[in-house]
Amino acid sequence: MRLSKPLYESLPWLYLGCGAGALAAGYRLRAGTLATALSLSGLLSMVVAVAVWLRRRDFRARSADYGGEDQPPL
Repeated sequence: MRLSKPLYESLPWLYLGCGAGALAAGYRLRAGTLATALSLSGLLSMVVAVAVWLRRRDFRARSADYGGEDQPPL
């Protein structure tokens, strides 16, 4: 599945925003299973956002070092 470039580039920000929203909702609920589930999913979403951002940064840096963005990572 291919995504358009603007959508693909905004995915880490989307994950980060959804994660922050879920964390805020979990904090507002304060107690219960739903609050815990929202907090954990928000935290997981924020970790995924950072992981995707770091992987893309490393891939682009490596591609620049080896002469092209069309090459697969080593």
